[in-house]
Amino acid sequence: MPAVRRSPIPIVVACLALALAIAGCGGGDDDSTTQPTTTEAAQSEGAASQDTSTKPEVTVPDGSPSQGLEKTDLVTGSGPAAKAGDRVTVNYVGVGYDSEEEFDTSWGREPFAFTLGAGEVIAGWDEGIVGMKPGGRRELVIPAGLAYGPEGYPPAIGPNETLVFVVDLVSVD
Repeated sequence: MPAVRRSPIPIVVACLALALAIAGCGGGDDDSTTQPTTTEAAQSEGAASQDTSTKPEVTVPDGSPSQGLEKTDLVTGSGPAAKAGDRVTVNYVGVGYDSEEEFDTSWGREPFAFTLGAGEVIAGWDEGIVGMKPGGRRELVIPAGLAYGPEGYPPAIGPNETLVFVVDLVSVD
């Protein structure tokens, strides 16, 4: 989800400039809306494959989405935890909560690198990847206010769409 990536331009990658603008217009840094869950709960729910060497299947949770960022560690990595200012490299799959359709993935391409907390990606990633360790896999359910907001990114991401990502942290530099 880089701010700029050229040919071919994945939908989510092309959206980052818009996401930067939206992130500056709303959605605070209030961590009180973040709802982490345990690895055991995630594994029992079977939300995604636990093998981080293969592309995960993303399952949209049942019911209405939360208004806050939800983080679920599916696999706990080891080593230094990612923090703002770190250069991180990830693999990811993104699915629309309402559409249940995959709109972007890094699988089949090179993993994606960005500076965490620098506004190069949607706010839900900047907040949701903090604390992950290399080798970890985390599911992020990101409300529209921390993603693409009321504009969405047609046609792949609808207005006010909640997004579900499974993110594998490859490295922290």
